[in-house]
Amino acid sequence: MGGAKETHVSESKKRKVKEISEQMKRKTVMIISIKGLPSAQFQDIKKKLRSKAKIQVVKKSLINFALDYSSIKELNDLIPYVEDSTAILFSDEDAFVVSGLLADEKSPAKAKAGQIAPCDIEVKAGPTELVPGPDISALSAVGLAPKVESGKIAIMQDKVIVKEGKEITEALASIMAKLDIIPFEVGIEPIAAFMDGKVYANIKIDKEGAVLEIENTFGRGLAFAVEMGIVNLETLDLIIGRAGAEEKVIDELVGVEKEEAEVVAPKGVPPAQMASANADKVGKKEDTEEVKADEAVSDSEK
Repeated sequence: MGGAKETHVSESKKRKVKEISEQMKRKTVMIISIKGLPSAQFQDIKKKLRSKAKIQVVKKSLINFALDYSSIKELNDLIPYVEDSTAILFSDEDAFVVSGLLADEKSPAKAKAGQIAPCDIEVKAGPTELVPGPDISALSAVGLAPKVESGKIAIMQDKVIVKEGKEITEALASIMAKLDIIPFEVGIEPIAAFMDGKVYANIKIDKEGAVLEIENTFGRGLAFAVEMGIVNLETLDLIIGRAGAEEKVIDELVGVEKEEAEVVAPKGVPPAQMASANADKVGKKEDTEEVKADEAVSDSEK
């Protein structure tokens, strides 16, 4: 037991705590954030995940009570992650699999005053759909350089209007809405999860970031393998291409003349025929040299 104070609990709360406690026997118990998530979208996500997970939205005190009095003492470690805007999720799936499912159910959302910018938010130079009027002053007020072109407002140069980690003001949120800049995603955020006797605090899945990191790592590894001459299905073509390019450079450096090289057999010509042709060529060359030698002797006798 967690040693909590004795307190009166209504029968309905007892039933809810008992229900939560039963669900805590499943493979994954996850604390999730539903802050800022519209009710309609929340219900839609719950419906989509119905076969994979069960989500309970109850008061913070009841979640803490259920965690504190659970027969699994390690669940107490989830208590610090429970806040007023959190809910609790149960699943027989791996916690990281569930986190990936939640990541797939996010939707774009416009900025609101008071939110923290998730990254540098930049307005690119170019035309807008805004017409001349009060918006010119509003754009200038947030540091942009507006100009009227062809009856519409245009932005004359790129500008970061809010840095990552900075608070978004009402004026900035309004401008972003007017310019159709949507910097946020809303959905259910995994906070922490209990699985296999252990609490995992960092369980968010960034699929796009993971794919980008894998691509970058693969590119660096491929370049290293080619440099080291490690031959496999991925590097073979690159190594052959590099060898060909280096051979060409060497040929140019030593001044190899292609016309002195042996004639390469045209497609479809038997090797024996080409060998005979090469022999004839050599014979003709020798005959020419003998004639020149005879002429030289005759000239000397005269």
